[in-house]
Amino acid sequence: MAQAEVLRPEEQPETGAVQSRGKRARRYLRQNPRTKWMLLGLVVALVIGGTLLWRYYAVRESTDDAQIEGDIYPISARIGGTVRQVTVEDNQYVEAGTVLVQLDPTDYEVALHRAEAELADAQANSQAARAGVPISATTTSSQLANTRANLNAAQKETEAARGRLREAEAAHAKAATDLERFRKLVERDEISRQQYDAAVAAEAGARAAVDSARAAVAAAESRVGQAQAQIRSAETAPQQVAITRAHAGSAAADVQTKQTAVEQARLNLSYATIRAPVSGIVSKKSVEPGQVIQAGQPLLAIVPIEKIWVVANFKETQLKKMRPGQKAKVHVDAYGRNYEGHVDSVGGATAARFSLLPPENATGNYVKVVQRIPVKIVFEKGQDPQHQLRPGMSVVPTVMTR
Repeated sequence: MAQAEVLRPEEQPETGAVQSRGKRARRYLRQNPRTKWMLLGLVVALVIGGTLLWRYYAVRESTDDAQIEGDIYPISARIGGTVRQVTVEDNQYVEAGTVLVQLDPTDYEVALHRAEAELADAQANSQAARAGVPISATTTSSQLANTRANLNAAQKETEAARGRLREAEAAHAKAATDLERFRKLVERDEISRQQYDAAVAAEAGARAAVDSARAAVAAAESRVGQAQAQIRSAETAPQQVAITRAHAGSAAADVQTKQTAVEQARLNLSYATIRAPVSGIVSKKSVEPGQVIQAGQPLLAIVPIEKIWVVANFKETQLKKMRPGQKAKVHVDAYGRNYEGHVDSVGGATAARFSLLPPENATGNYVKVVQRIPVKIVFEKGQDPQHQLRPGMSVVPTVMTR
């Protein structure tokens, strides 16, 4: 069997071609020395450019998961009623305090007049009740003094009546003794019958005087009882004054209640005119003249365009060197231009924690996902004089972390 011919490396086709190209390249470099320096300069330029590019992006953090945010003020009805006039249209700019919607105020004007009339009546009753307090105090005090004086007079009159009774009883006793003596004398005919009859009449008169004196004593004692009863009634003067004061306090409280009703009616009347709480652009208008609305019903919204900011959802791995106050550039897709800003604050939790159904791993099949945390970036003032920026616009913010 013939032995296979072994080729030397330089005789192999591929190796020879490579060596041939290498020789030609070296020959070309020897013949053109500038090319060697140009290639060396290109390598150095690539190294320097790569280093600068790395240093440029190493201090910048960017994300396209961001948009402009702003306050949106929903305008709702505070009271129900019929819409009389709507003075604004969608996308119209309005100043704070501008009348937006006018409701029919007739019902609320009537309610205010009724409340004011009830307040006037309550104030009159309260004034009368307050005036009655000193009158009641003075009257009851005078009544107590009068009843005590009447009791004193009745007691003295009773004592005088009892004294007259004792005198009448003494006179009757004497007349009875004289009559008994005259009866014995007339039986012996020692005195005349006329003298005896006079003694009988005197005894009868004395007995009648006793009865009259006893009746006078009873009447005086009755007046004493009446005076005592009047004193007991008059001694309730503090309670009567307290009752009068309570009535005055109740009337004053009623005045406060009616005053509150007047203020509420006046407030409801003011709610019939719906004004813009802030300056901004009218959006989502859903009210028309003649429409009957209810309290709390949304009518429109106002978007203030002077105060806007950016909410950028950065990856958690991008927040290592991010701090409030760092400068930022915001590229707005709609206009293709950059705006200056700075980091205002970093959110308190990841965006996933505020979602409707926060992720919860309870199965053990855990897959680590890089979370995003919202960062608030505020625009520098004076960059949007025409107010072209709108909440909801997509932006690409870049934060300089050094």
